[in-house]
Amino acid sequence: MTTNEIRKKFLEFFRSKGHSIITSDSLVPKDDPTVLFTTAGMQQFKPQFLGRIDGYTRAASCQKCLRTDDLDVVGKTDCHHTFFEMLGNFSFGDYFKKDAIAWAWEFFTEVLKIPKEKLWVSVYKDDAEAESIWLNHIQLPKDRLVTLGDKSNFWPSNAKEAGPNGPCGPCSEIFYDYGVNPNCKNPHCDPDCNCGRFTEVWNLVFTQFNRKEGGILEPLPAKNIDTGMGLERLAAVLQRKKSNYDTDLFEPILRHINALLPNISVVESRIIADHMRAVTIGIGDGVIPSNEGRGYVMKKLIINVSDLAVSSGILNPVAYQLVQTVVEVMSSPYPELVAREFEINQVVRSVEESYLKVRKERLPEFERKVKESGLLDAEKLGQIIFAYRDTYGLTLSTIDKVLQGLNIDAAILKSANTKFNELMEEQQTKSRASSKMTGDVFAGADIKLDLPKTKFLGYEHDSCEGTVLKIFKDDGEINEAKEGDVVKIVLDQTVFYAESGGQIGDTGTLWAPKVRIRVNDTQKINEIFIHYCVIEEGLIKVGDKLGAQIDDARRLAIMRNHTATHLLQAVLREILGPHVKQQGSLVADDRLRFDFTHPQAISSDQVKMIEDKVNRYILGCHEVKKEALPIAKAKESGALAFFAEKYGDTVRVVTIGPFSKEFCGGTHLKLTGQVGPFKIVSEGAVAQGIRRIEAFTGTSAFEYLFMQENELKRISAIVKSPVLEVSSHIEQLTRRLKELEKDSEKMRLALIGQDVQQMVNQAHSVNGVQVIAYVFKDMSMDVLRKVSDLVKQKAPSAVVVLGSHQQHDAFLLMTVSEDLVKKGMSAGELIKDVAPLMGGSGGGRPQMAQAGSKSPEKINSAVNQAVEIIKRKISS
Repeated sequence: MTTNEIRKKFLEFFRSKGHSIITSDSLVPKDDPTVLFTTAGMQQFKPQFLGRIDGYTRAASCQKCLRTDDLDVVGKTDCHHTFFEMLGNFSFGDYFKKDAIAWAWEFFTEVLKIPKEKLWVSVYKDDAEAESIWLNHIQLPKDRLVTLGDKSNFWPSNAKEAGPNGPCGPCSEIFYDYGVNPNCKNPHCDPDCNCGRFTEVWNLVFTQFNRKEGGILEPLPAKNIDTGMGLERLAAVLQRKKSNYDTDLFEPILRHINALLPNISVVESRIIADHMRAVTIGIGDGVIPSNEGRGYVMKKLIINVSDLAVSSGILNPVAYQLVQTVVEVMSSPYPELVAREFEINQVVRSVEESYLKVRKERLPEFERKVKESGLLDAEKLGQIIFAYRDTYGLTLSTIDKVLQGLNIDAAILKSANTKFNELMEEQQTKSRASSKMTGDVFAGADIKLDLPKTKFLGYEHDSCEGTVLKIFKDDGEINEAKEGDVVKIVLDQTVFYAESGGQIGDTGTLWAPKVRIRVNDTQKINEIFIHYCVIEEGLIKVGDKLGAQIDDARRLAIMRNHTATHLLQAVLREILGPHVKQQGSLVADDRLRFDFTHPQAISSDQVKMIEDKVNRYILGCHEVKKEALPIAKAKESGALAFFAEKYGDTVRVVTIGPFSKEFCGGTHLKLTGQVGPFKIVSEGAVAQGIRRIEAFTGTSAFEYLFMQENELKRISAIVKSPVLEVSSHIEQLTRRLKELEKDSEKMRLALIGQDVQQMVNQAHSVNGVQVIAYVFKDMSMDVLRKVSDLVKQKAPSAVVVLGSHQQHDAFLLMTVSEDLVKKGMSAGELIKDVAPLMGGSGGGRPQMAQAGSKSPEKINSAVNQAVEIIKRKISS
């Protein structure tokens, strides 16, 4: 049975049991800042699990998931993966244990025809109800049922003792028995044994408690079912494979890997296959490789693949070539991958090429630094390892290979690793402190329990009346709030737009007789709108009626930027090509920011074309049409959907003229002419294959243009030229200044020429080799080269080191005479040792090399140290 058939049979089975079939959510969880990725099938159903039932009480899905907890064992075991698909069926206060267990058994034994004697079951040690169902209703033999404790059979694991607070409950797991392992020494081998005989296939979680502080378990008023089954593991069982990697999900990918990398090991090929599935699906869902957050995970996985390829002898990019095969394997359940294949391919290739370049440049530098200062100093070695791991992205496996070849004392290496781990932990602690990520999928649950979806009236109105449903202060629920309190208020209905889809939240006022409340922000969690407020006057209680009034001027400015963002995307696709897709945006009151896919730099002429065309669309005063459509009809109409959004059965579509049609829940103008002027203020790259445009509209654009005009007038006054002739006048002044600088340099060079002999006379002499060093003030690199030529005329066999410091810069020039080059001396190698001493970088040929720095105060010390380094080289 193919994996595609298994997936289909599962969903059809639960459809027959009255379940709504819900499409997979994105790997990027919507409106959930607590986790990096979607890690479980239940994650998209958090609102239902927390009491907000909306349309269905039974659901089933096949969810894309990504976890990084098992990275260290991926490829080394038969069943651990970074990306995987989770089959699941869910009940929200509907059926409970008896049906969940019966249907799981029916699906396994009757639909999939798995022999009953191959199935074992575990239940929680205190769950007599589940045990009774298995033994008496299913009639599972008692010798194939085991009872386990809080770690194995309670969800979350050990939640009773360790938390977190929130929904929890016992679980029952179904295992497949691959047969007795002859190497197992356990006479009572059962699913709790780790010999490999049993593999857990399906976990049935019975969410029946709400854990409170102190480990108190309160029964939930509505009990839920949350099941999860790894599709890859089930495929292995049904395809009679011991390893998930031998199934039809991996076999084509592994075949391609082995063709590209014939010298790769089995474990390494499995790691590559796993990582490329995660990378392809991740980038397909809009996670662009970067140096932080989700993007860092993608980048790390690609780099791991590149490192494995290099270790097998392949020095060219390889990972990107595997994208096509992954897409072919995964396109049946996720057809959107086909349209994004080229983009994914290009992003992966860009990351690979950048890393391989860094690896080529930085590895020799890393080895040299370790030799210079890390062989005998454990703390320094740990700092070097951290710097090259963190700053340049060299992998630990690559670093370890270099260190192994240097014969470093084991004790020093152990202490260096300790220092490295301390620095990594320090960095991760800082990162966690600034992040909202908690890893707890029910974090903040208290604010969502028992609350209905907020009714949003802000598309048509700027004011309304609402009833106070809840008040929160310092993350605790309160019944009333008084003047001066900083609180969060939830109303039954509101005109305040809650931040989402890149558009910031509204501000404004809540009010009643003798009550005034300032709203500073509006956010939402699972469609419940939360007003962040300060009570400026009076007292409010839960149940009070409040008037709600948004800041109209601010909302209008936001709408200008949002409508302009749609125009911008349409124009980008027209001018740059249909490959342009939104990767993120910010729609604020003072500016807009738009991130999009594009593999190369955009010229200034193209930027002007983009800006001009957006303004033409604005001047055309086109209608901005908003309508709610069934999602199938919206897709048929050609409306663009943002990759990271999860859409319901009905979607809001915003259409502007004949050129823009997008899914969008944000607020918009009625006509494009209301946008006012559109001005691009910056354009550049933010990640591999991702560009960013920032722009102003309306009042902000006018202010920006006025500022530019005033600056131009000021320059005009300074150079005493009419405004329209400023550029030509400055060009004349610049040419004259360069002429004067050349004259000055000639005069200065003539004066220095008189002192060259003195510089040569003061040279250091080592084994008959002259080392000539001098530092000048305010001298350009060009003049340093000419001075060097003068010195070489007086000292034909020498190493010359010349430095110069200016207000914000420093330069270093190093030359080596031909006779010394033939003896092995190289200016290019020497400069690599000296450049870091001045806080800069450099390079060059054996005869001449140069370096630059933004730390002029270091140049004197660097030149002095350079002399000592050269002396040691000559003496050795």
